[in-house]
Amino acid sequence: MKKIANKRIGVIGLGRFGQALVESLSAEKLELFVIDRDAAKVDELARFATKPVLGDATNPAVLREAGFDECDVVVVCIAGDMEGSILATVNAKELGVKTVISRAISEVHRKVLKRIGADLVIYPDRDRAHSLAKALTGSALVDVFEIADGLSIAEINIPAALIGKTIAEGGVRQNYGVTVLAVRRQPDDPRLPRKTVMATGQERLEAGDQLLVFGDDVSLAKLADR
Repeated sequence: MKKIANKRIGVIGLGRFGQALVESLSAEKLELFVIDRDAAKVDELARFATKPVLGDATNPAVLREAGFDECDVVVVCIAGDMEGSILATVNAKELGVKTVISRAISEVHRKVLKRIGADLVIYPDRDRAHSLAKALTGSALVDVFEIADGLSIAEINIPAALIGKTIAEGGVRQNYGVTVLAVRRQPDDPRLPRKTVMATGQERLEAGDQLLVFGDDVSLAKLADR
């Protein structure tokens, strides 16, 4: 699958998982912003990042100054500091980041992250970082996240009811409780691989599109059956 060019991804927290994620993402054609309070960790990963930042992600002004408000996706990898994880997630959402993925270390942590607006909560270990990196750049789109309580990511053919409508007009989230993360679209030349289009409310869906969607299993099945 064709990679997404000029996509901007932010990584908050450079522990073992964050480091593995950054190293995996560095091979892709994207802008990679990283931030941590540990100067040694930032220095170690500086060669992989477009913009390495030494700073405190619990401070929204620091995140904005670092350019995280312009990221397409932000991954909050902070694990040991639950308060820091929660504040960083809130800050990223308040900056207007479209997709915020946060790492949880417990069920209580997961519930709090979902309550404050995280779009996706994961329980990854270091070995899952490469899979997450591929998912963020469009090279692995199905069954790549460990999600609790019947939540899944699925790739589905576009339902007939959505063809010709924008995502907002189709009311995917309102009517089905499902979030469209990306659209996979066949180019004019069918011999070429599909291109990945970042999902916005104004993206008009076409016949033949495939949707990368996130939601609970019941809602996903409902949408797929339309």
